[in-house]
Amino acid sequence: MFIAPAKLINLPRLRATPSILYIVQMFLSRFPLKFKNYLSLVKFSHTLFSMPFAVTGYFLALAEPQHHFSWHTLGLVLLAVLLARNTAMAFNRYADRHFDAANPRTAGREIPARVIKARSALLFSLINAALFMGTAWLLNPLCFGLSPVALLVVMGYSYAKRFTALAHIILGMGLSLSPIGAYLAVTGSFAITPVMLSLAVLFWVAGFDVIYALQDEAFDRSQGLLSIPARFGTRWSLAISSLLHLISAGFLVVVSLRAFGAVSWMGTAVFLLLLAYQHVVVGNGRLERINLAFFTLNGIASVVFMVLAVTGMVAAI
Repeated sequence: MFIAPAKLINLPRLRATPSILYIVQMFLSRFPLKFKNYLSLVKFSHTLFSMPFAVTGYFLALAEPQHHFSWHTLGLVLLAVLLARNTAMAFNRYADRHFDAANPRTAGREIPARVIKARSALLFSLINAALFMGTAWLLNPLCFGLSPVALLVVMGYSYAKRFTALAHIILGMGLSLSPIGAYLAVTGSFAITPVMLSLAVLFWVAGFDVIYALQDEAFDRSQGLLSIPARFGTRWSLAISSLLHLISAGFLVVVSLRAFGAVSWMGTAVFLLLLAYQHVVVGNGRLERINLAFFTLNGIASVVFMVLAVTGMVAAI
């Protein structure tokens, strides 16, 4: 049988429109890159600073005999920390996008570099905030009730430098919520030891943020932004950072006296030694070594502290 060509029998031609499958494939092919961009937006690797203290706060709660280990609760705690941090970082990048674009050090960040749109970063922040509140609701009523306060702190920091040089303290306050939050997730009540651990974290973060802000001392002054380096200069800023870290060390020693055994004390000792060493690293205004002090030493300090502190507490349970 003879079959006529399509054009001879006037069959309709198929339009070259992409199918749903093609669209999905294109999205999935780009998803890893977009996912990587958002991880970079929130500096996912810096989660290392807050997670270890959340885990330590969780195990502080387990030291009380009426509470027992639960993967479910620990998972929710870690998820809450991650979501709160994503909220804070994405919102900070959104709020500071114009300053970031004007600052040569930060002009390559995702929003000024047009890798991620400003409204997309804001939406990402708000979605994480909503998920954070949902996670807090799954933990207990107290955590859920306090979740808006936590969001106010971690998001409010982004505008603090416009009004006060104490923005470093507010940043420290945001990260300090992780140990007390983890404790509340287990116990549903406050206690003095986790509060003091949170205060240790607060002054630790504030101290190293003062050091980190030395990089933008001149820029902050030119833009009318308030920070300790912009107000007091490099020399006094390093002295203030040392004072903040001495206060942090004091709180950490008290926590260790109240709750730690010999192995956990080793974690405290290593943490304090690395805390002191970062001031040696950046001493005399050696700003080119700030990244070593800020990222490497603080990351190592927090992880080693957590491992040894938790090991000691588990051995004592």
